[in-house]
Amino acid sequence: MSSNKIAYFLRTAVVIFGLGTVEFSCSTSPQDTMSSRFHTFGTDLAFLKKHQPPLVLSSPDDDSAQVAVVAALQGRVMTSTAGGSTGNSYGWLNYKLLESGKFTPHMSAFGGEERFWLGPEGGQFSVYFEKDKDFVFDNWQVPALIDSEPFDLVSSEKVKASFRKKAKLTNYSGTTFDIEILRSVEVMSKLSVETILQLPLKDVKVVAYETMNQVINQGADWKKETGLLSIWILGMFNPTPKTTVIVPFKNTPNAKSLINDSYFGKVPAERLIIKDSVLYFAADGKHRSKIGLPPSIAEPVMGSYDSEKGVLTIVTYDLDPSGDYVNSLWELQKEPYKGDAANSYNDGPVADGTQMGPFYELESSSPARELKKGQILGHRSRTFHFEGLESQLAPIAKRFLGVSLKEVAALEK
Repeated sequence: MSSNKIAYFLRTAVVIFGLGTVEFSCSTSPQDTMSSRFHTFGTDLAFLKKHQPPLVLSSPDDDSAQVAVVAALQGRVMTSTAGGSTGNSYGWLNYKLLESGKFTPHMSAFGGEERFWLGPEGGQFSVYFEKDKDFVFDNWQVPALIDSEPFDLVSSEKVKASFRKKAKLTNYSGTTFDIEILRSVEVMSKLSVETILQLPLKDVKVVAYETMNQVINQGADWKKETGLLSIWILGMFNPTPKTTVIVPFKNTPNAKSLINDSYFGKVPAERLIIKDSVLYFAADGKHRSKIGLPPSIAEPVMGSYDSEKGVLTIVTYDLDPSGDYVNSLWELQKEPYKGDAANSYNDGPVADGTQMGPFYELESSSPARELKKGQILGHRSRTFHFEGLESQLAPIAKRFLGVSLKEVAALEK
């Protein structure tokens, strides 16, 4: 699908880690958690009710489409399903850490298929490193307000929940941000998804939700020379050996050179295939790797296809092709506003063979903007999960991503 067609369609549709070596005490051997990919939504929901009680939202026209959200974990979408209690559970959950009830140093990696973070992660305007500290893992700390502190529940109903958080945050250069965060999660109706797609979904299971994320400046003016913030939305999903991330991009003359595939060492050629204006990234949870696209070539959509389970996942997000996007490299930077708009991470074992997941991620960021007091930085993200036969999902993949699912399935063999 051409850039213009994708943009028109979406208008109509109305790191987890840094770049150092990261190891967590909550890591396990891959064999300990591989069975999590077979959890049902009911299994995950029963577990969450014991440890991090969720709000369960559902579609206005299909009660089998459900979304589990936890206010105590920053209004995080933990998991969702298109098939009710016995259906597939799409979000990856860190059972071991959730069961412990503990927060861990550096980051509490509880999992969840859509969480709210802030950028930048590295650089002179980082909010993950204290002033004058070296950019090494021992000094890296996810801010408490997006790691261990709950968001306040403002309202909840069948299809929507809204949250608020007030906080102060100081960056590496010493700039303090006085902010208010507003976040809402709303489940979309099947009818509205059909309207967006302009396709019938009679025999296709679907769950879809939209999050609206806002940061309000409640203090001094934000200036580029002293640092800006961005909204960073990350989703952790359950992989299978036949899961592929699909990312369309603008095929400009130098586009392929702008795709960053060296976050954790260059991605092996067989795990990252670039054809025309689409990249295919292996998301099997077996090899630690990450890719990123700058806003100049990114499209406001990405997705994944799991041919083993027959699940097509789509994420759409707000994108400003000419905007300033924060650079999260762990170093003092020459270009702190030349970062990625979209990323995907595939989990895998670290040097000693342990592994947090397996999971894979789809991530999007907002641009960073100068704000005066009372002004708002916003970022909207939509997540769609479709289940069905390849023939039923193929038109959806073509409409959203411009790809043939037969070709994607062939790459997975």
